[in-house]
Amino acid sequence: MFPRLAEQYKGLVRDLVMSLQALASSLQKRGQVATCYSCGNGDDSQGASFVADLGDNHMVRFLVSDFGISWIESRDGHELVKLEGAEAIQEMHRVALTLQTTDTTSQPGTRASLQSSTPQIGSTQ
Repeated sequence: MFPRLAEQYKGLVRDLVMSLQALASSLQKRGQVATCYSCGNGDDSQGASFVADLGDNHMVRFLVSDFGISWIESRDGHELVKLEGAEAIQEMHRVALTLQTTDTTSQPGTRASLQSSTPQIGSTQ
């Protein structure tokens, strides 16, 4: 059972890496700031670091590797939210949808505000 689960996880990582690369490319074509760096080869460990600028010094980083999956949201260089595993994937999905629809609905040269649905650590409201 464990070797099968390990292979399934490696497949998940490969799928996430391909999706992050496609998302970064799509956002770049729309003029949004996003990068995706991947590492590893297809047989051994593989991973990626996806970073997107949400405007107003607000950034997200999604890290995926054989060691884990994490989501980090920061503003002005301070970490606001860190999620792991399934929660990180769900948040990446939500933000990807928002980023992809934001550009088509906003005016040229402006960015729509993206508010996290997760609590912001250290923020005052």
